[in-house]
Amino acid sequence: MEDKTGVLVYGELAGTKLAGTTCELLECGRRLAADLGQRLACVLVGEVSDTAAAEAAARGAATVYVASIPQECAFDGDVHVAAAAAAVATAEPGIVLLGHTPLGREIGPRLAFRLGAAVSTDCIDLRIDPDSGKLIMTKPVYGGNALLDSVAQTAPQLATVRAKAMPTGEPTAENTPNVVHLSFEMPTTRLTITDRVQEEVEGVKLEDAPIVVSGGRGVGGPEPFTTILQDLAAVLHGAVGASRPACDNGWAPEAMHIGLTGKIVAPDIYIAVAISGASQHMSGCAGSKTIIAINKDAEANIFREAAYGVVGRYEDVVPAFTARLRELLAD
Repeated sequence: MEDKTGVLVYGELAGTKLAGTTCELLECGRRLAADLGQRLACVLVGEVSDTAAAEAAARGAATVYVASIPQECAFDGDVHVAAAAAAVATAEPGIVLLGHTPLGREIGPRLAFRLGAAVSTDCIDLRIDPDSGKLIMTKPVYGGNALLDSVAQTAPQLATVRAKAMPTGEPTAENTPNVVHLSFEMPTTRLTITDRVQEEVEGVKLEDAPIVVSGGRGVGGPEPFTTILQDLAAVLHGAVGASRPACDNGWAPEAMHIGLTGKIVAPDIYIAVAISGASQHMSGCAGSKTIIAINKDAEANIFREAAYGVVGRYEDVVPAFTARLRELLAD
């Protein structure tokens, strides 16, 4: 492991810019690299713009590895694994970080297998052991009821990191990126893209919202998501989410699902309306700075997780809360 040094971030793109998860990974990688006294690098795959490469450099990447692939291969895991393996072979990092995104969840284990290395997935904290210099990877287990610390005995050390688990940080300088173009054997794609559907989101995206109002099974049907809950979210300039039972019942679209198998959010304020507080749901919002619970069941588990709680019928509490907020904001 001694001959492998530095931190390599496998970045993802959102159009011509870096995806939010990549910004989080770069901030985390910059911290780890500083603790080790080593360098941070980033690999970007796809139709990489100069803007994205420059942003990666501004966020601390000393070297930006670029693997250009055609648009029709952008969703092909085989191609991404090959590109990631080429980047690792070139950079020889001691640590490789990927987002725990659909792409990262697919290629992380496959890349680890190809490298003969171990991988810890869905990490929420990463730190360097001051004695051994190895990466300590922390992840939730048992549905979020416990935390597991693990250390890999193989190199490189791979981890996928949960979205919103790390701070985004700010670009520190407008550095001219040291761009290295990767050449690798492009595998034959086994995918055929028949159609692409762009999800239309009105207002702030759920993952980026500073305030989230989320409804659960207790709201009783689909209407509150477009009326009572939406009204409160609109006043707070937030977004509406839902628990898995609400989505499974068809009351809210899957895109609003927050939880272990849904989206991970970490807003400043998370308002849980008629949500029991099952561990699977809490795994999706545990990073929230403040959780406010509204539930008619005083014994609901959500109150153990919330900083503030209101025991009462949401049909009475939420409209009154919304009306009072409108009054305060109008003053």
